[in-house]
Formats: sequence, C-alpha cells, structure tokens
Amino acid sequence: MRVAIVHDWLYVVGGAERVLEQLLRIYPDADVFALFDFLPEADRARIGYAKARTSFLQKMPFARTRHRVYLPLMPIAIEQFDLSAYDLIVSSSYAVAKGVLTGPDQLHVSYVHSPMRYAWDLQHTYLRESGCDTGLKGVLARVVLHRMRLWDVRTASGPNAIAANSAFVARRIRKVYGRTAEVIHPPITLSSQHYDGPRGNHFLVASRLVPYKNVEAVVRAFALLPDLQLVVAGSGPDAARLREIAGPNVSFVGFVSDEGLRQLMATARAFIFAAEEDFGIIVVEASAEGTPVLALGRGGARETVQVRGPQRSGMFFDRPEPEPIADCVRGFIQQEQNFTREACRAQADLFSAELFRKRFSRFVDEQMALHRAACEPRTRVLPRLEAVG
Repeated sequence: MRVAIVHDWLYVVGGAERVLEQLLRIYPDADVFALFDFLPEADRARIGYAKARTSFLQKMPFARTRHRVYLPLMPIAIEQFDLSAYDLIVSSSYAVAKGVLTGPDQLHVSYVHSPMRYAWDLQHTYLRESGCDTGLKGVLARVVLHRMRLWDVRTASGPNAIAANSAFVARRIRKVYGRTAEVIHPPITLSSQHYDGPRGNHFLVASRLVPYKNVEAVVRAFALLPDLQLVVAGSGPDAARLREIAGPNVSFVGFVSDEGLRQLMATARAFIFAAEEDFGIIVVEASAEGTPVLALGRGGARETVQVRGPQRSGMFFDRPEPEPIADCVRGFIQQEQNFTREACRAQADLFSAELFRKRFSRFVDEQMALHRAACEPRTRVLPRLEAVG
C-alpha cells in the first residue's frame, strides 16, 4: 500500500509537526507533500523524512518569511499535487491540506487540527492584529477570506473520514463543515526522567508573546499578587510592552530551550495558561512535569486539565482577566497541598505519543476496511425477460 502524507507547510517545528512525526512513525515509507519546506535538515531528520515534495510556492519570493501573503494561491497550489499513485492519503490540515484531489478508489483520511480559524471565528481578531481591518486593505482581506471560506466548505466533502485533535475542534468541524469527526488527541512527548526535587517560589507562563495568548492578563493579575513571583518565558511582538506594565515580582527570561522550559515547569508552583486553544500541547507538557495547571476553562484545556477526583491536575478560571486569574491563584494556594506530581503525570499519560499511534492506526484500519468493502464490485442479478409473441 502506497501512502502519502500531506502537510500544509514546513518552516518551524510546532504541534502539527509533532503529529507529522508520529504519522511517519506509523507509515515510515510514506512520501511527504507540503506547500513549501524550509526546515533545516536536522529538523527533517528528527521528524522522520528526508525531503518533502513541494508546490510552486516553494520558489515564490519571501515565501520563507511572509508566506501568509500567498494565502489566496494556497488552494490552487494544494490542488496541483498529483496523488493518483497512492492508495492511502493522510492529510494533516490546519489550513488547506485537506483540499488535495483524490479519486474514488483512494482512501483520504484527514487529521484536522482546526478549520482555518483566521477565516472563521478569529477573522476579526486576525484582521485587527494584522492591520487589515480598515480601508482598501481591509476590503481586499475580507474578500480573500470570504473566498477561502467558500473553498474550505466545498473541499470538506473530499476526505472519506475526518479526525479532530479535540472535542472542541470536533464541534467546530460539525458547525463549519457539517461533518462528524473522530476525536484523537495529539501526541505529547513525555519525559522518561522525572524531577522530584523541591519546587521553587515562582508561577510560570510560557507562550509566544502575542495578544491572543492573553499573557497581559496574567501579568496584570500578579500586580494584584505582589507577594508572589511570576516568570514569563517566551518572545514575541508584545514583549517590550509587557515588560513596561509588569511589576517587580514579574521576571522575563525570553526564549528558552526545551530542556530549560521543562526545568522551569518542573520547579514551578503552577503553570498558568490563559489562552483559548484548540488543544494546548504545552498544558499537557506542564502536567507531564508533575506541575498543576491553572487554565482558562475554555477550548482544549477542558479536555486536558482534570479539576475533580483523585487525578486532579489543575483549576480553571472563567475569564482571561486579571481579577479572575488572581482569584484562581489564591484559591490554588489554599489547596496547594492537595495537588500531587503523581496525579499530574497520570493525567498527562492519557495523551502519550504511543496512545496517539494506536488510536490513529486503528481509526485508519477501520476506515480502510469500510472503504474496501464499498469498492468491491457487486454482481447484480437481472430478471429474466420472457419472449413476447
């Protein structure tokens, strides 16, 4: 069986690329297709492929740094991939990958990280943050996004089956595409060595410093908690402004390595997560280090943070605003002794890479069996015609 894996694009290693890595563990001989691939060879080797087959966007000017300007061309580009030689096509899609063209005898399974959020429920936020919400530029951007929505809905019927990375995304798929999706949570790389030393005095936020991550609300919350320490890890366009509004109890460490981040997580009193994410891999990574999570009670966090029972791994606040966050921190401190490293790690174990591979393999096998049964020729017995006259 020849397998093709179609990924939107490759220029940084994030959560979607970790899914690609596990898909290549399942199908090591698969060919990888992407609109463009600018990953260094070391990252490609880590993910598990030598070279992706790319589209004409690979050679477009500034594609490496300003690929979003080519958004109107992406539907055309993804449709140019010739996949006719493959029996199974797996698309890993958060933009356009699910729109590849396949035939009736091919099985196409799409793992949808999310419908294009900047074209759907985050359109207004995207336009505002990109400076395209007013004037002629705003009109053109809205026209482009409208056409992307039409294309996105039309191509939603292409995959034979769809898997979603969370129940939250599955609900969005149902609303936008009118299709039912199997929930298969993305893979988390769990540490083989556990830190069981003493905790530090700090609470931790780790994120790209952009508005929708709501780091500002956390920083302002700690102005209401002057006796507590907050560490902010990450970089981004909001970094300078956040430093200006931060109090003396907030420290910024900038970008840190994976190893450094895990050490910050393992020694934190709690990890604070104020964004509404489709899944939120970093939440589970914090739990894997044995650290409780204080999270906004929306989106994927409701599936990854256990707030009740013996496997309790965190608490929720209901709004990404300073006062509710500060109240949540105060409530956590009163119950801090009830949170154990063992319970947090047990919660993280539910999202291991091994479980992802088992669930996804089983899902594809089930869909392949249904597909082959549907493709089998059926012999139809025609009624015998009696001679007339």
